[in-house]
This record gives sequence, structure tokens and C-alpha cells, in this order.
Amino acid sequence: MKPHEEWLFKAAHDIESAIVLLGSMNSLFDIAIYHTQQCAEKSLKAFLAFYSRDISKSHNLLTLLETCILIDESFDNFYEDCIYLNPFATLYRYPEGDLMPSKEEVETAIEKAARILNSVKANIEEIV
Repeated sequence: MKPHEEWLFKAAHDIESAIVLLGSMNSLFDIAIYHTQQCAEKSLKAFLAFYSRDISKSHNLLTLLETCILIDESFDNFYEDCIYLNPFATLYRYPEGDLMPSKEEVETAIEKAARILNSVKANIEEIV
């Protein structure tokens, strides 16, 4: 597998995990929403890997997105999605403040992360 394919493989597993956890009878919304941020992060890193760019260790979606925009200006369309998803890298992972997002928040996060993943895949498929 090429590096970008490995990142997409992991991103797909993150979004699938979020969907499974959302449907769990145990209301694992806090873990589900974390995986949406991870999906977006790995999708953006897949895009960067495809274009042989250095992939920073950053978990900040906006930092990654800015690098993607330098390659393809259409990634500017993901700013709102990344702003929404960015806090979920840590927000519900620790017992500080709110412990659990709502089901609606998770559903929205899944939509936004899937949009980024699907767009990255389509962008790469156009070129290959």
C-alpha cells in the first residue's frame, strides 16, 4: 500500500468506528466524536502524502488544511468543517467540563468528517 492509501485506510476505519459507536446501545458518543476528528485528520494527511508533502505531527485540522489549500484551493471549502471537528481531538476525552456530546453533535461530526474523507478520495481518484 502507498502511504496515502494507508492514511485513507485508517481514516475509513475511524469514520466506520464513529458510525458503529453512534449506534451502540451504550451511548458511546464521546468516543464516536473523537473518531470523526481522527477521520478528518487522517484524510488531510492522506492528501498531503499523495502529493509527497511532509506530514506534521500536528492534530490541528486548520494547520493541516492550510497546507492542503496551498496544493488545491478548493480545500478552502472545508474550513467550517475543520473548525467544527477540531476540538474533538481532546474535548470529550478527559473528565473536564462536558463529558458527553449530544447524538446530534455526533451525527453532524460524522457528516462533516465523511465529507472531507470522500472529497479527498475523489480528488485523488481524479488524478490516478
